[in-house]
Amino acid sequence: MRDEQLLEVIERYLAGEMSADERKAFEQLRIENAEVDSRVIEHQQFTGLLKQYGERVELENRLNAIHQEIDVHALTDEVIIHPSWVVQLWRDHHSKISVAASIAIFAILATLFVTGSLSNKSTYEELRREVAQLRYNQNKTRYATQVANAKSSRPVSTDKYRGTGFAITSNGLIATNYHVISGNDSVYVQNAAGKSYKVKVLYTDPKTDVAILKITDSTFASLGTIPYTFRHSESDLAENVFTYGYPQDSPVYGYGSVTSENGLNNDSLDYQISVPINPGNSGGPLFDNKGNIVGIVKAKQTQLEGAHFALKSSYLLAAIDSLSADSLTKHPVVLNTKNTLTGLSRQQQIKKLQNYVFLVKVYAKN
Repeated sequence: MRDEQLLEVIERYLAGEMSADERKAFEQLRIENAEVDSRVIEHQQFTGLLKQYGERVELENRLNAIHQEIDVHALTDEVIIHPSWVVQLWRDHHSKISVAASIAIFAILATLFVTGSLSNKSTYEELRREVAQLRYNQNKTRYATQVANAKSSRPVSTDKYRGTGFAITSNGLIATNYHVISGNDSVYVQNAAGKSYKVKVLYTDPKTDVAILKITDSTFASLGTIPYTFRHSESDLAENVFTYGYPQDSPVYGYGSVTSENGLNNDSLDYQISVPINPGNSGGPLFDNKGNIVGIVKAKQTQLEGAHFALKSSYLLAAIDSLSADSLTKHPVVLNTKNTLTGLSRQQQIKKLQNYVFLVKVYAKN
């Protein structure tokens, strides 16, 4: 594809002029082709800067026009002559003062943006949980004692980061976020009964923030039939969704809805959701009411209450396809196609999920 053609396609994509099939195909191309994805991001940033510059020029022109209209000497006379000068000044010039105030606010926001106070990096918080140093010191001896007495292999030191993962196959493949396990020395998963298993990192994709783990512990047998399926189609705006994960040592249920079909800065890889989530929820499953996996919880916007984000399930399925294609497993990854959660009450669904959602513990050097 020539540069001119690619630029035209990118402009149609960012303007929302593509059909659903075209958009899906182009998003898949972004995943597979890093250069195309980079061009999209660069063009998005360039058009954003052009828009900001145009708005600034327009405001400057309005300010200059207002300045020419104001008779400074007449205003001085009014202030001196009339005792109620504040009221009279507001009545005569409130529209001009409002515009001037708007320009001042714009200048402040521009300064914050340039200095990084309003940058995406400061407002987008990945939700892996760092274990407190105090708790690390208090529990170090207790963990070492448990490890010495355990029948299965366990790490000698306590974990440094925590997140959530969930089973995608009965033979021990676990999905989570890449940022949960990045920088690890070793990774373990712990089930609802408190039993830990050592895992191997089979696949990572930092761009989509997906990681796939494999339980390698000799004590692991099988999880049994996975009770949920993976949704291929996208969720609708205002669709009800729920989470189940480990923002603390015991599992936590959360409920909300899809509040935007795109993520931060209109990122088409993610949903924005209203489900309450906290550090430790990263890598957890996002379900629809029927118990289908529709996404993976990943982050929240720190400066906007209730703005949380989840990667769409289609990108997890693409990662699973890549895993099979790369022959990293002995057999092709076969996903469950029968959802046994459909029709159950929420309490019954949660009970059936307990054995398939894990606390992910990441062990790293200090």
